[in-house]
Parts: sequence; C-alpha cells; structure tokens
Amino acid sequence: MNTIKKAYIAGGCFWGMEDLFRTRNGILDTEVGYLGGENEFPTYQNHPGHAEGIELTYDSSLTNFEEILDYFYRVHDPTTVDRQGNDRGASYRSAIFFQNEEERATAIAFIETVDASERWPSKVVTTLEPFTKFWPAEAYHQDYLVKNPNGYTCHFERFGPY
Repeated sequence: MNTIKKAYIAGGCFWGMEDLFRTRNGILDTEVGYLGGENEFPTYQNHPGHAEGIELTYDSSLTNFEEILDYFYRVHDPTTVDRQGNDRGASYRSAIFFQNEEERATAIAFIETVDASERWPSKVVTTLEPFTKFWPAEAYHQDYLVKNPNGYTCHFERFGPY
C-alpha cells in the first residue's frame, strides 16, 4: 500500500508556511505555488484569484491530514479575511484545497474544533475549495527562507496542539 500522499493548503505568504512545515515529522517534501485561481501558468506578477499555497508531500504512516491541519491552524491566523500579517489580498487567504470528500469532511470537523477551542478572538474564515491544479511558483520562491534566513515571515507557532 502506498503511504505517500499530498495535501494543499494556503495561509498567507507561502515562504513562512513552507519553512515551518519542512521540518515536521512525516513531511517528505514541500513546494510553494499557486492554487485556486483564474489563469493557467500563473506567475508571481500574474496570479488572479490564486492563493499563495503549499504542496505538502507526506508519508501517511508517519502523519495524517488531521495532524497537518492541526499544525496549519497553529502557525497562521485563520480568522482574518484575505490577510496574514502585513500581507493583504486574496492571495493571502486561509484555504484548504481538498482532494476528496474525506479531506473535506476532516477539514470541516477540524474547523469546528478550532472554533470550539476559542483560542482565536473570532471564528475561522478558512475557505474550503476543491483542489484543481497546483502551479509551482518560480524557483526563487522555493525554499526562500532557507536561502534568505532573514527574510520576511509572519508565521510562527502560536499554540500547542488542538
């Protein structure tokens, strides 16, 4: 049985998310890119409707989709519409791009858990969007904070596990 899977999430600038997820148990690879937008072959300069997102390749024998969502909700603010830190616009929305009904149901249940925790001052505004295609970002965006350790990020661990 193949235990290698992919998950697609967006929570603001993709650099910070990638940098934090790359070291998580069970995460085999990270790639930043564009999801959920209007045009094919989006670029940083032209990605209308796309979120800056991340493709996570993971070993499901070591982690699972729910654990990925748990960490996702600990490292970004899911209560701000189209904004993370100083970054504003639809590109910086909080979104989960589900690949099947099981992921969608898991995401809905986890959002209910996050809201019930009352850790955030407002309700979760994360959008649930069907996955269509992941477009890798330009090479200079990949592993950006490894290449530029003093680069900007608004992502950090805010809480322990839900």
